[in-house]
Amino acid sequence: MKMQFQVNAPVDPELEERGRKLFAGEVDFLKGVVAMDGLPPGDRPEFCFAGRSNVGKSSIINAVTGRKALARTSNTPGRTQEINFFDLAGKAWLVDVPGYGFAEAPVDVVRKWQTLLKTYLSGRQNLRRVFVLVDARHGIKPVDHEIMELLDRAAVSFQCVLTKADKVKGGALDKVLGQVQTELGKHVTAYPEILVTSSARGDGLELLRAAAASLLES
Repeated sequence: MKMQFQVNAPVDPELEERGRKLFAGEVDFLKGVVAMDGLPPGDRPEFCFAGRSNVGKSSIINAVTGRKALARTSNTPGRTQEINFFDLAGKAWLVDVPGYGFAEAPVDVVRKWQTLLKTYLSGRQNLRRVFVLVDARHGIKPVDHEIMELLDRAAVSFQCVLTKADKVKGGALDKVLGQVQTELGKHVTAYPEILVTSSARGDGLELLRAAAASLLES
């Protein structure tokens, strides 16, 4: 049965306000992790941002937290090579994982952090949701399916977040959304709502904050 996915569905104002407060509070970098034994305690809800290299992950993290340089941005694919943990005032872990797909780094280095990424995504008990970022100009690619299939097997919920929507005009965006809806229907753990965002314009960020805040209560 084909799933139906809402796009930027409005949220309850109280939840939107909880999302605003969650990210307006303290957001502190804890550490970068290069092996599973370095993970912090799973003592609170956790959500992470994942996506192809150069999808705009760092820009979204900076925009949603209202910080200019919380996550390092770069035009070089593969800049993030660790699992970076951020403490949201003791309420949750926000996690920035290495980009997958093409990266400008040595093959053995790429293989090491891709293995770490996949192990983390399939083996963290307090991981409530993975926000899978997809470039609105390109839609879902085979490498995205690989990560989504891993999350299906691990029974980890993921939500698709389109980035860089400001770079796509209306008709083209509608076409991409159609492709994304169809492709997400192949995955059993896909959350039935797509968020369309732009870190440059601020589009959809309040909905992303609200989605993260909702995970603290589940």
